[in-house]
Amino acid sequence: MGASSERDATEPAARDAVVLGRAGLDALVAVLIADGRTVVGPTVRDGAVVLAPLDGADDLPWGVGSELDAGRYRLTRRTDGAAFAHTSGPQSWKNFLHPQRQKVWDAAQDADGSLTVTAYQEERPSYAFLGVRPCDLRAIALQDRVLAGGHYKDDGYARRRDGAFLVAVECTEPGATCFCVSMGGGPAADPGYDLALTELADATGPRYLTRAGSPEGARVLDRLPNGTYEEGDPATAERAGAAVDAARDRMGRAMPPLDLRALLGSSLDAERWDDVAARCLSCGNCTMVCPTCFCTTTEEVTDLTGDHAERWQRWDSCFDLDFSLLHGGPVRATPRSRYRQWLTHKLGTWHDQFDSTGCVGCGRCVTWCPVGIDITEEVTALAKEAGR
Repeated sequence: MGASSERDATEPAARDAVVLGRAGLDALVAVLIADGRTVVGPTVRDGAVVLAPLDGADDLPWGVGSELDAGRYRLTRRTDGAAFAHTSGPQSWKNFLHPQRQKVWDAAQDADGSLTVTAYQEERPSYAFLGVRPCDLRAIALQDRVLAGGHYKDDGYARRRDGAFLVAVECTEPGATCFCVSMGGGPAADPGYDLALTELADATGPRYLTRAGSPEGARVLDRLPNGTYEEGDPATAERAGAAVDAARDRMGRAMPPLDLRALLGSSLDAERWDDVAARCLSCGNCTMVCPTCFCTTTEEVTDLTGDHAERWQRWDSCFDLDFSLLHGGPVRATPRSRYRQWLTHKLGTWHDQFDSTGCVGCGRCVTWCPVGIDITEEVTALAKEAGR
């Protein structure tokens, strides 16, 4: 992993925090592009905030907010011009680090009938992610553990992740489906970022307290042109800290304060699974939008001559009936068993595999479920049924 993948949070930055305005954000994007990086950040498309390459700060969703609930997502207009006052959209950084579809190898039949198989290796991208929320920062750390540091390393993920420059944005306005605090996170950015921004919007327009979290982040700050930033001051830092602290008390949802691993492990026969199965469409939306779900399958494609074939890896979901297909049929044939598998793995057996929970409390699975199934509500119902 590169310098931007593993951090020493105690390493001092070359400069104290600075304050950026809109021009300063544009200068930051320009510096990152000048380094040869593809800058990816939030922008508005098709009625949602999505992640896409940015040409400059003008592409950010200035003055856009979001209104969401279980199974509901709408954009709103804001009067303060803030660029990061929306909550997370349907995409996460997984879409770039662990793409939905990627080639594994090519196979070609030679003239003598022999077969040549060549592993596919894409050109190593150089990403800068602008606007990484603290929950997504934790999700990237979890994916690092699974895909780059686990028993079965994903070399493609490691290449894309290595050296990726992360610009975190701390949350000052959590959404109605956010529950990161109850999952051990919070609106403040954990170590792992190169730069961290805290948005402060007032009558003068949005400003961004910006601090470095890595030597590379400090070098980028040092390259900002004069006149595009102001030096940070204690009053601004105090105001930014207070805004983030206040957001901790305004989470829209919360997991019950229990040992979730133990609860799920003892609830395999709970009646609540029948209730949720009656509503679940088994569409897999929750796994597709989840920033930590990593399951994949492979498929082979060939041309009409049969002389060339390719293997592709693509996302898969434990809600797919074929996901557990073995000789004789699927292991988990009912929506009840598939939803139970997803939830017990995410909150329970992740601990056995990776020494942590698999949920960061971003709330995407709640927002983007077509029928509004709420993971915090289901766990609370399981706890009540278990008498806890």
